[in-house]
Order: sequence, then C-alpha cells, then structure tokens
Amino acid sequence: MMIKKLSVAAAALAGMTLVAATAHAEKFITIGTGGQTGVYYQVGGAICRLVNRGTADHDIKCTHTTGGSVDNINGIRNGDLDMGVAQSDWQYHAYAGDAPKQFPDGAFKELRSVFSVHAEPFTVLARADSGIKSFDDLKGKRVNVGNPGSGQRGTMEVVMEKMGWTMDDFALAAELKSAEQASALCDNKVDAIVFTVGHPNGSIKEATTTCDSKLVPVNNDTIKKLVADKPYYAMATLPGGMYKGNPDDVETFGVGATFVTSTATDEETVYQIVKAVFENLDRFKKMHPAFAHLEAAKMIKNNLSAPLHPGAIKYYKEKGWM
Repeated sequence: MMIKKLSVAAAALAGMTLVAATAHAEKFITIGTGGQTGVYYQVGGAICRLVNRGTADHDIKCTHTTGGSVDNINGIRNGDLDMGVAQSDWQYHAYAGDAPKQFPDGAFKELRSVFSVHAEPFTVLARADSGIKSFDDLKGKRVNVGNPGSGQRGTMEVVMEKMGWTMDDFALAAELKSAEQASALCDNKVDAIVFTVGHPNGSIKEATTTCDSKLVPVNNDTIKKLVADKPYYAMATLPGGMYKGNPDDVETFGVGATFVTSTATDEETVYQIVKAVFENLDRFKKMHPAFAHLEAAKMIKNNLSAPLHPGAIKYYKEKGWM
C-alpha cells in the first residue's frame, strides 16, 4: 500500500513539473538580416538583444541570421524565418506580386509590416584610379553587383533595367557578398561596388580607409524619373566627411529598411517584440549610428507597403499612436 501511495505521489509530482515546464516553455524566433558588415545584421542583433533581455517576462528567445531582403521575405513565406529586415521596395514588390524573378510564388498577401528602421541610400563606391565619376561610367567596368537574393543586387537590377543595361555591359559583373566587396575593391579585383545600405557603414568605411576610393553620384535623369514614378524611392544625400577621402556631399537615391513578418506569426509574439524595441527605443538608437535619428512616429508609418501586423497595431494603439 505504501508503494502504491508513493507511486501516485510521484506521478502527481511529475505531472505538476510537466505543467510548470509547459507553462514556461520558451518560444524561439529567428530574424533574417544581411551580411555581417551591413546594418541589417546590426538591426537583427539589436532587436534580439532587447527581446532577450526580457525573456523571463515573455518567454521569447530571439536569434538572427544573414540573407538579404529578398531571401528574408522568401524565408518568411516558406516558414524558415519568423521575421526579417527588408528594403521598402522589396516589401512593396513582394506584397504586390510584381517581381516574379525575386518572388516566383506571386503576391505574398500574408506579408505584414511591423515598423520601419533607417534610410538606405543606394551607394556606389569606385576606386579613385578607375575613371568612374558618375553612375553612367560603370558601363564597361568591373562592378560588384551583389549576391543573388540581396537587396543591393535587386535594386541594381532595377536600375540596370531602367538604364537599358545587361550584365554583359560590364567587363565583369561580380556577385560578391557585402562582407567581401571592400577587400575586392582594394585588391583591384573590381573597379566599383554598389550597396544599398544605411550609413555610416562598415564595408564602405573599410574600403575608404584601406585604399583611395570615391563615392559616386547616382542622380542622372533616369534615376530622377525612377524616383518620381515609385513611392518607395526618394532622393538622398551622403554627407561629406563621413568617409575618408570623401569631403563633399554626394547625391543619390534610396529606400528605407523595414521590419516585416507574416500572418503566421502570432499576435502576442509580435506585440512583445514591438514592445521590447519601443520601450527601449533610446537604448536601440545607441546600438548603431544609423539608428541615431529614429522617431517612433515615423517608424510606424514610413515606407510600409504591407498592412501592419495586428500585434504591432495592438501596441501602437495602447501608446495612443494610432
């Protein structure tokens, strides 16, 4: 009889332990970012640090991986990622379904916006001895157009189409990842690199401090018409003095970095992640110079083409922002 009582007690205790463990089970989420020298990687890292600081309260654990805008959106769609960082133009194209090459499965109507982050100018950096003074001068040169699946590659292809160019118009169309392009430029393996990225940027800083290189204006009539026709583009200025050997302002165009998810991610998870960021926005802004001028009011409105996720809406309404 005693053995039976002990067995019953042990079973009860095991059941209580299982219930307690289940009640506090951690939920793991993965954020798609970009190359380690880019700002996307810093965005994902910053968000995860803030989320993981509060794991004891909400039981969410966050990690992030590399990829790029297009890969991140496709990763969210196929369930490999929960959330991701993406250029505002690729958020637009994914939701609208008008970029079959990048998004072959058609319109991603389950895509949802969470908030926008920093501005991302389309940046061209050329070796000083390359003879490249304007964007038009890239024709016939060795250019890193970016790795497939990256935002820089996608935007470069859009610009090339508007210019009437193909990859054959370059002496070399390199497909290096962002982490590889600065060394390739300074090792004279390419004449120029293109990068859609927030500034200041580690890859551009590495190149300009290692070899004599110049930022190139991207402001011809074709670009200005592209900006006028598309709501997710805007003209932008790279401030002089940000990088060694580049004392003057340089005009270009750009997009915005956005944080996205899908309807597959539950409301409470998105709510807790948004709360972790905005309740610690001052801390977030100090995590990278590109975040320094972020404003909550603009982050919940600018550059968002897909509908806001209900979890984000819940938090923004609680704060009286909507």
